[in-house]
This record gives sequence, structure tokens and C-alpha cells, in this order.
Amino acid sequence: QVQLVESGGGLVQAGGSLRLSCAASGRTFSSGTMAWLRQAPGKEREFVAAISRSGIVLGYADSVKGRFAISRDNAKNTVYLQMNSLKPEDTAVYYCALKLPGGNYDYWGQGTQVTVSS
Repeated sequence: QVQLVESGGGLVQAGGSLRLSCAASGRTFSSGTMAWLRQAPGKEREFVAAISRSGIVLGYADSVKGRFAISRDNAKNTVYLQMNSLKPEDTAVYYCALKLPGGNYDYWGQGTQVTVSS
């Protein structure tokens, strides 16, 4: 069973930065695609960024391109989301998710709150 635990969220002023981490348990982490998604109050969950098992960035949402960077360290079973130039509209609960080969994003963390004040 895989467990994902996010950390690094918090309150930051507009223009500031945060780095989210998602630590995974289990030996399957390095074989899966990882993604970050977010859900703002009253909105549907949306894709933010994804990275392949080998560390190739698969894409970013248009709204975060040039500001956010996804990375992973398979030796530490951890994926990161570096968020710069934060905007109030980035306020959301951020989730990491794992997709194993042949599957969907079946494993999710509990989420970490990011609040950006204007």
C-alpha cells in the first residue's frame, strides 16, 4: 500500500514563494508518474504539474507556467513543487498523486493548504 504525505503549505504574501513536498511510502514510488493538483474553495480540482518516473517534466497548467517547478528525488521517495511569484488565485489545497504503470492516479495525499494574501 502506498501512502503520500504532503507538507510545506502555509500563508504567504503575494509575490512570495513556497516549496511543497510529498513523501511517499512503499517501493513503488520510483516506478510511477507523480502529479500535483489543487482545489480552490468552490472550484473543481485542477491539474498543476506532472513528472515522469525518470524525472521528465510532463507539463504544467498554463496558469503556473514559468512560476512553478516540479521535481522529484527517487532516492528520498519525494516529489516537490517549488512555487514562486505566488498570486492570491493560487490559494487552494494542494494534493500530490501517484499513477503506477497501467493505472490511473489511484493514490492521493491528504492535501496541504496554501493561502496567498494580497
